Amino acid sequence: MRKSVVAGTFYPSRREELEKMLRRFTNPKKDFKIVACVSPHAGYIYSGKTAGVVHSMLPDAETFVIVCPNHTGYGLPVAVSKETWQTPLGKVESDLEFIEALPKDMIAEDEDAHSEEHSGEVQIPFLQYLHSNFKIIVICLHLQDEYTAKEVAKEIIDAENKTGRKIVVIASSDMHHYLPDIECRKRDKIVIDSVLSMNIAKYYRTIYEIDASVCGYGAIAVAMNYAKEKKANAELVDYSTSGEVSDKSFVVGYAGIVFRVQN
Repeated sequence: MRKSVVAGTFYPSRREELEKMLRRFTNPKKDFKIVACVSPHAGYIYSGKTAGVVHSMLPDAETFVIVCPNHTGYGLPVAVSKETWQTPLGKVESDLEFIEALPKDMIAEDEDAHSEEHSGEVQIPFLQYLHSNFKIIVICLHLQDEYTAKEVAKEIIDAENKTGRKIVVIASSDMHHYLPDIECRKRDKIVIDSVLSMNIAKYYRTIYEIDASVCGYGAIAVAMNYAKEKKANAELVDYSTSGEVSDKSFVVGYAGIVFRVQN
């Protein structure tokens, strides 16, 4: 059992308080054309508004594939969890059949990478609040280079095809960190525009050229690769910074992006 490690810090530890907060941040308008998204993973008082906009749009799925960065340095470079995950809203099982179907060329089974990592966990209460009868896959990336992101997306698509699962890919990432609000917004726009272009090589050039402090840039690239395979386009549906609720001199940016098929 992978028990919550950030309940009481990133979001409320009491079910009633957590549900009240999620109710405030969400307004379900599920869009069946959405196949992937980017959702932030900070404390809910900071990023919950943007995360709520994104999660409110996600369609129901059999399995939600959460791809997140590794902030702790623990575990293997690309790690998938097989544990059941517990939050104050209850338990969610990992999709073991889907995990078994992964080629495992890049992704390895490993719990250490997930043991203290918040960026996958914070997506789960939103899913529990808005959906029922689903399972999850949580993949934690210490490696976030262009090749790794492409290979991880290929493995997800391969397992999706083998199992026939209806899935939605969730890239868990905040944007720039610890800048004045105006500078953060300016730099975030550059990165967001590169995501919206759906040009992955351009996106990586942008990340490296401006030395972007986007923590889950590889997770975003996994979602982009997956979305390109589905012939989906990207849309920015919400943007905010922590400066909207705290000090504007030292903020983190949050982008809500969905990838939507056109047919």
